[in-house]
Amino acid sequence: MYDFKIEAADKPALYREMIAAADALTDGEPDAVANMANIAALLWDTLPDLNWAGFYRNVGGELVLGPFQGRAACIRIPFGKGVCGAAAATREVQCIDDVNAFPGHIACDSASASELVVPLVHEGRLLGVIDLDSPRLARFDAEDVAGCSELARRLAPRLASMDGAAPEALRKP
Repeated sequence: MYDFKIEAADKPALYREMIAAADALTDGEPDAVANMANIAALLWDTLPDLNWAGFYRNVGGELVLGPFQGRAACIRIPFGKGVCGAAAATREVQCIDDVNAFPGHIACDSASASELVVPLVHEGRLLGVIDLDSPRLARFDAEDVAGCSELARRLAPRLASMDGAAPEALRKP
């Protein structure tokens, strides 16, 4: 059983503890969907002021909804469309203070005011994105970008096999 009580005094400490919990949750587990589901729950439970936390997967060159916490969401997002599609197309973090000012924003939830999207890249291949939405304007800052970027870097190898086969690094002897 996992029972993470992450209560840090500052954001860098919060992200260190959350990444350690993510490592514990995904250690040795080859199933990408199971790992994304647990990490979506961890993000939802750990980070304040969110109204959506989850994943979009790169399936055939478009983003397809993956495990998440929050209200029902858009199922498919073309690369280059909206904040998630921009992150997928550029493979760059998108930290948007006001989604309504973002050209081409896709409003899956009208309550979302700001958004942070971090690409998941492994060995040069885009696996998908981590997507965080908040009902608060300018909710995300440089510390969130750094913490979520590190989470994505650590998590990507554990999501590299979307078909459930264990990535080489996770196979037990």
